[in-house]
Amino acid sequence: MVEISYNMKYYFLFFGILFLLNACSFSIDKFSVPLKRIQPSKKVKEITRITFGSCAGQYHRQPILKRVAESDPDLFIYLGDNIYGDTENMKTLARKYKKLARKPSFKNLVKNVRVLATWDDHDYGENDAGKYYPKKEESKKIFLAFFNEPKNSERRKHPGIYHAEMYEYGDRTLQVILLDTRTFRSDLYWSDGKNGHKHDYMPNPFPDSTFLGNEQWIWLEEQFKRKADVRIIASSNQFAHEYNGFESWTNVPREQEKMLQLIQTTKANGVIFISGDVHWGEISKREIKNGYPIYDITSSGITRTWKSPPEPNKYRLGKTERNINFGCIEIDWNKKDPEIHFSIRNIKGISTVTHSITLSELNFN
Repeated sequence: MVEISYNMKYYFLFFGILFLLNACSFSIDKFSVPLKRIQPSKKVKEITRITFGSCAGQYHRQPILKRVAESDPDLFIYLGDNIYGDTENMKTLARKYKKLARKPSFKNLVKNVRVLATWDDHDYGENDAGKYYPKKEESKKIFLAFFNEPKNSERRKHPGIYHAEMYEYGDRTLQVILLDTRTFRSDLYWSDGKNGHKHDYMPNPFPDSTFLGNEQWIWLEEQFKRKADVRIIASSNQFAHEYNGFESWTNVPREQEKMLQLIQTTKANGVIFISGDVHWGEISKREIKNGYPIYDITSSGITRTWKSPPEPNKYRLGKTERNINFGCIEIDWNKKDPEIHFSIRNIKGISTVTHSITLSELNFN
């Protein structure tokens, strides 16, 4: 029998611990998906059809993604709740992303359609969470790895996952802005059930409460100063609807007003919001004094539905779509005053909510 010295026991113990730690760890790069990338370039073909959606349970079938691919879009934007993670265990979160990656409908989507993404609360890691979620940096790494964000991306160099892309063709420019409504957002203010306040939240009365955080606001102002004909702003939460007591920009009205003022002061033409979160689809239009109307096309969800009567929304155009759906924006750049068509489409790919405008309607000039 070989006698093991005290030092040898120490080395065995040390390397044994390293082995266990390595076995229990995971590489976030293993969870990346081979996205079809779109490179901002003057040589890129015109983007005429942009699709989007949110609220996709990873344990449910997602047949509507097949309809998205069949609609032949130039771009698909994930608006958040891309999985339902809801954990502080990052191995669990990564496994849930991996569950999504294995779905045939998802594989088909990312193979055939260019994809961009931002997050909402459930893929961020916790229901209704904001800046105090303790695993936000770890969650960010998994998110960016899964969506195969380039190693040199600016998203990897600053807090949060906000991002913008510019696509130019001829004298026309499309700007896509992906907001981060989680990393910097203050806690929401619980509803008191009085004075018309309902459900979970009421407008936050504190002047220092924020939705985007100072750093993201500064960045957004610079984006608005860039020349663009159409600016699609992807916000996980609704922007232009009426207060309904659920998560939305209406819970931090000072920030909502700040957004409208920033659009006006920078003379940012062509702003259109797209949003998710609420488990139904709708189109909202808010008239703005001394500005142009703000449209918000909400699409939710890929697997989630809303069976109750829809929440009141005085800014709503037409009806709601309470079954699974995806959103679509189509732009006819060939016309002198380009036409823009909004739609919410059902599981059959049929438009159930629609509205059309011309680009001149979204212009200060």
